[in-house]
Amino acid sequence: FIPEDYIQCLAEFRPQFLFVVPSLLLFLATHPKVTPDLLSSVDSVLVGAAPASLQLQEKFKNKVGRDIDIAQGYGMTESSPVTLCTPHRYDLSKVGTCGQLYPNTEAKIVSLSDGSNLGPHQSGELYLRGPQIMKGYLNNETATRETLVEDGYLRTGDVAYYDKEGFFFIVDRTKELIKVKGNQVSPTELENIILELPEVSDVAVAGVPDETAGELPRAFVVVKPGSQLDEREVQDYVKERVVKYKQLAGGVVFIKEIPRNAAGKVVRQQLHMLAAQFED
Repeated sequence: FIPEDYIQCLAEFRPQFLFVVPSLLLFLATHPKVTPDLLSSVDSVLVGAAPASLQLQEKFKNKVGRDIDIAQGYGMTESSPVTLCTPHRYDLSKVGTCGQLYPNTEAKIVSLSDGSNLGPHQSGELYLRGPQIMKGYLNNETATRETLVEDGYLRTGDVAYYDKEGFFFIVDRTKELIKVKGNQVSPTELENIILELPEVSDVAVAGVPDETAGELPRAFVVVKPGSQLDEREVQDYVKERVVKYKQLAGGVVFIKEIPRNAAGKVVRQQLHMLAAQFED
């Protein structure tokens, strides 16, 4: 991703629709060279790859200077890819949802502890079934058996929940949850809180090993140019908004850039490597 090229494309092609990941939406909302005029042609945005928080959406709308449709969807390569998407118009109380099920698509939420099916507003692993689900991985029966389970359901590896109206909300990846004294902590939840700080340009949270707790949340923060922020300010801000085991007991590290892949997702393995360097 080259910021100058993207900005040039906005100026040259004047798009009406943008398909973005949250990190790109954050770039558009905070980069000083992205002006309201550059975004004046845009009337709708679709966010994928990860949830876009209400705070992030508001930042973008404030930059644009007007109301704009921001939709979110959910899919995987294994699901061809779309399985969930928000309606064209939906209630503001649903902000943060990745939408409702596509036609002919089924879902269930499965408990991470005992494998039972869960009801509304209970978080567990999202399973999906429908005509768009893959038949399997080519020449990899082991991976196929691990991913496609009973009755043709696809294990997504994502923690989610749904409400009584059938809107789904993604919490985090099962493999990325931080285990603190047996409690599961979502890095995304903490990242969204830290992004509320006006001095923060980007952030990622990962677990670091701890003999007593197992893991502790640590924040890796990118500060906007010309802004100042210290570790205690970040920790105190989070402390006021979460229960004790979710607090940033693993500390705060300030870095120049968050490692992300081509889809804009945080490469947490590199964060773990960074954490190990700071421990040394």
